[in-house]
Amino acid sequence: MAEISVTETAQRRDTARILDVREDFEVAEGIIPGALHIPMHQLQERLSELDPAVPVIAVCRSGNRSARVADALNGAGFSADTMTGGMIAWTRAGLPTT
Repeated sequence: MAEISVTETAQRRDTARILDVREDFEVAEGIIPGALHIPMHQLQERLSELDPAVPVIAVCRSGNRSARVADALNGAGFSADTMTGGMIAWTRAGLPTT
């Protein structure tokens, strides 16, 4: 699993699947446009919503949960990275949310 910056995540939004693993109440504060929201605790049962041929960038609030998710996805045959600093870093960089 690689840790990638918010800048690299923004650049890869068209070629990778952004996976937001935060809880519903956290996502209500804003999500990266086009991201798929699957809370971490639902990942196993919703894994079929991800295409193994498309790289995944896992995102959470600060980067801790998403790192664990990226490791699990890589172990399941996906190509997954985590965004360093999570949504805290994304919003501090002034990048868009919906």
